[in-house]
Amino acid sequence: MPRLLSSWFGTGLILRRIRGSDSGSGTVTSLFTLPVAVVVGEIWGWPAQLVLLVVTVAVGYRALGTLSAEGDASWITIDEAAGTMTATVGLGWGPGLLALVVFRIADIAKRPFPGVSEAETLHGPTGVIGDDLVAGLYGLLAGHLLAAFI
Repeated sequence: MPRLLSSWFGTGLILRRIRGSDSGSGTVTSLFTLPVAVVVGEIWGWPAQLVLLVVTVAVGYRALGTLSAEGDASWITIDEAAGTMTATVGLGWGPGLLALVVFRIADIAKRPFPGVSEAETLHGPTGVIGDDLVAGLYGLLAGHLLAAFI
C-alpha cells in the first residue's frame, strides 16, 4: 500500500512502464492531479481543495515514512500531487494550468525560487514533500495573479 500511495496510485510508474525511466514522473502525476484538484474546487469549493491537500500530505508522510530507504526516488510522486493541489487552491482551469506550469518550473529548477531548495534539505518526508509545497506556493501566487486580471 505505501508504494501505491507514494506513486500517487501508480501515476509515478507510468513512464517507467512506457520508456523504462522514471524521469518526468512528477509532471505526469501533476497532469493527473490537476483535473481532480480543479473539479473538487468547482464542485465543493476551495475548502474542500484544502482538505484534500491536508489529507494528501498526511497520507504522504505516513507512506514515505515506511519507505525511508527509497529517499526521494523519481517514482515517488505523492509530493508532486500535494504540490499541484497547493498550486491550484481556489483556482479554475485557466489559472490552474498556469499555476501547474509555474509549480513544475519551481519544483524542477529549485534554486531561483527562494525556499524550495532549502525545504528539500529537510530530513525525511518533510524534505520530500516540503519542497513541493513551497514550489506549489509559487504556482498558487501566479495562478491567483492571473485570476485577478481575467
